[in-house]
Amino acid sequence: MSGRLFGTDGVRGLANRDLTAELALSLSAAAAHVLGDTGALAAGGGRPTAVVGRDPRASGEFLEAAVVAGLASAGVDVLLAGVLPTPAIAYLTERHGASLGVMLSASHNAMPDNGIKFFDAHGFKLPDAIEDAIETRLHEPWDRPLGGGVGRVRTLPSAGQDYLEHVLDVVRTPLTGLSVVVDCANGAASTVSAEAMRRAGAHVVAIHASPDGLNINEGCGSTHLDDLIAAVLEHGADIGIAHDGDADRCLAVDAEGHVIDGDQILAILALGMRDRGTLARDTVVATVMSNLGFRLAMEEQGIAVVTTAVGDRYVLEEMRAQGYALGGEQSGHVVVLDRATTGDGVLTALALLDRMAETGSSLKDLAAVMTRLPQVLINVDGVDRSRLAESAEVKAVVETVERELGNAGRVLLRPSGTEPLVRVMVEAPTAEAARDAAEAIAAAVRASLSISA
Repeated sequence: MSGRLFGTDGVRGLANRDLTAELALSLSAAAAHVLGDTGALAAGGGRPTAVVGRDPRASGEFLEAAVVAGLASAGVDVLLAGVLPTPAIAYLTERHGASLGVMLSASHNAMPDNGIKFFDAHGFKLPDAIEDAIETRLHEPWDRPLGGGVGRVRTLPSAGQDYLEHVLDVVRTPLTGLSVVVDCANGAASTVSAEAMRRAGAHVVAIHASPDGLNINEGCGSTHLDDLIAAVLEHGADIGIAHDGDADRCLAVDAEGHVIDGDQILAILALGMRDRGTLARDTVVATVMSNLGFRLAMEEQGIAVVTTAVGDRYVLEEMRAQGYALGGEQSGHVVVLDRATTGDGVLTALALLDRMAETGSSLKDLAAVMTRLPQVLINVDGVDRSRLAESAEVKAVVETVERELGNAGRVLLRPSGTEPLVRVMVEAPTAEAARDAAEAIAAAVRASLSISA
């Protein structure tokens, strides 16, 4: 790997080439040095402890061994949670008073990839400064403990049950009579999601819930909804739920096969929390990519929307800083802060089902609170993204489009943080209008910012 190791969600890359056993071992030892002492102090002293979990990827087996070796060699006791969702590891880290948590997963990425995510003693993802400190410690010498000073390793046999009890606490109304199809993406959700819904009273059909280490996210899960739509229609289910590989996302399908995205789920949960008096300051946090229809619907309901940069970590940072209770992304990352420290697809699904049971309404009727405006996204490559802000030509075209759309649409231009791309997003009352406007702006970006120009 070159450049900064940590990306927007941990360290990720092609397993055994970018993310090697050697790197996993060294990275875990460095994390132990940075987080171990402070975490042990926060937990009341004693030897630091780490909770380690993974998704079912084949590469997770050797990477888990490397992570455990790195932690134990640095004097950290290790609690092995096994195959569980990312939010389960975050929860278990705090539950067991651990100094840190480690999750091995590449989320919705294809099977050959993998990643390492770290959590602090309270189950939160690490800020940039701590990640940078870990990366710095990779290259520094350290004294290795000897004899009884090395860490010990044991399994957590109750990890899955503890997590199930935790997420089931969100269900206030029995789900009796609700029929659910859940797509587990042949990932970490396979161990818990269907079981949680059954315990809450729902009738559940699970698909893509037989992970073999190789089939995770393969044509299934939250990025491939065709199988879920077909299964919902075949079984006459009330709702379909889709997770990604590490189950920190939740998307849904209504009884007629219509996709319900993260914005719509966020709107449904926001109204439910508002009605129960648990939506702090009647405010929800979303990203700049949230659909204009979501913002308009929240405004109509008297709920304020605070906007952040794209990425669930930025949503969570704003929530923690301002004391907000609910936030999320269009992709299905939803954070209910009084119940989770990160996006939790299983908890989100249960909260959505609970809202259906509580109101007696169909998912289609609940989702009708917002009208999703057609949204077109064009990635313009081969351009100098650094000159976007100074381009008068692009600015003029954008201003023309915005005048034509008025309050009925929206334009968003974003330079990519990692590639020579400019992302052009337009929302408009019709798909044709959105496409025409996006193509006009994209053409201006190409003409003005082309690297060859």
